[in-house]
Amino acid sequence: MAMSKAVRLWSGHLRQWSSARTSLAVVRPLAVDVRRNNSSASLQEKLATRSVQRHDWNRAVSEAEKIVGYPTSFLSLRWLLSDEIANVALHLRKLVGSNHPLLKTAKTLIYNDKNQQAWGLIVLLVSKAAGHVDTIPDMEQDKSAGVLHSQRTLAEVTEMMRTSHLVHQGMLNLQSFDNAGNDLSGDSDMIFGNKIALLGGDYLLANACQQVATLRNQDLNMLISSAFRDLAESNFIGERDEQNNPLPTKPNASGKEFVTDVNSLEDLGFGDLEDNTEPMKIENVVGNPEKEWSLRHVLGGGSLLGKSCQGAMMLGGHPESLQKQGYQFGKHLALAWQACIDLQPFLLPKLPLGAQFSLISAPVLFHLEHDASLYDEIEKGRKSVDNIDYVTLHEAIAQGPGMEKTKILQRKHSIAAMKVLNELPSTDARRALQNIILAMQEL
Repeated sequence: MAMSKAVRLWSGHLRQWSSARTSLAVVRPLAVDVRRNNSSASLQEKLATRSVQRHDWNRAVSEAEKIVGYPTSFLSLRWLLSDEIANVALHLRKLVGSNHPLLKTAKTLIYNDKNQQAWGLIVLLVSKAAGHVDTIPDMEQDKSAGVLHSQRTLAEVTEMMRTSHLVHQGMLNLQSFDNAGNDLSGDSDMIFGNKIALLGGDYLLANACQQVATLRNQDLNMLISSAFRDLAESNFIGERDEQNNPLPTKPNASGKEFVTDVNSLEDLGFGDLEDNTEPMKIENVVGNPEKEWSLRHVLGGGSLLGKSCQGAMMLGGHPESLQKQGYQFGKHLALAWQACIDLQPFLLPKLPLGAQFSLISAPVLFHLEHDASLYDEIEKGRKSVDNIDYVTLHEAIAQGPGMEKTKILQRKHSIAAMKVLNELPSTDARRALQNIILAMQEL
């Protein structure tokens, strides 16, 4: 009884915060108004020369949230405020001070870090930008936001599946520690943290599967199931340390040279353009920096966003050709977003004390292709990535060609996403998506 009362009180406070946040949002029109233009050269010029201030990102997201009538940070309130998750949150307090990786995941989710892509918001914007066929009954439409109730449910499913994947990754392999994890009946903080990560992630995934089932669409069910398969498969690509942290593959000397043409995305398909419900083809990918990076992040999230956008088109009654364009948009947007995130640690003149960065980020992979001798430092992380000297890596990569190649990679996928948007009608939702892509350039 006390727990339910506390949850209702928390819910009230969150609604007040949501109202205040919306009222304080910037309401003047966005300065960027990208007009319909199918010219690749024009798109490249806009992406290359547009000067975007850092606060434009927050403004672009804020405006986008108002368009679909659903702030992203409250997209999953129904499961966030459930008794089960409230209990998990209470137990999570026991881990404070234990340095369990689940705490870092929880902090990232609670503070809505911009590095965690707002995919539910993207799915809703795509749903509104594409519209829906006239034969859909009025009862299934949320006319105030211009989307279908089923599309809103799909956006929640996308958020829950992504969150479930992140929570599951916050587990420790206790068998790698001396005399730790052998007796799983113990009650140490680390074992307890693993139990919370496992059960919490399973709870979110079970809810996501249940919501997909309520939509009673077998094709959509198969599509989203294949996206979750891809998330699981992403944990088995390439080499790993004992804690399952990914390690980059030593570059293949016979690999193709990086294509600097931002309009070229040749040879980056993994069989997903023919039938994206089938497992992706991974032959001759590992060791090629651009293809390996793309495969890792398509499996690790791009597939989920792409298939969610495709599913939104499916629910809107659109033809299969447009559904596939939705998949392409979501996949390329996720990859462009990831390239921006990968760049951020290397924009700092010096790596903060104790800080780490992803060893499979694009700048790292591209630099290893340029200077294979640096892979000797990576070899030190076979047992644990903590044994690697990240300061040495950071200094070398910041001075190498990896950063510039990553910027080109980011523009490639941004332009590919923009091309899909230009096929949609000019609406406020389409402009919001374009503004997000443009603001992404200077995250």
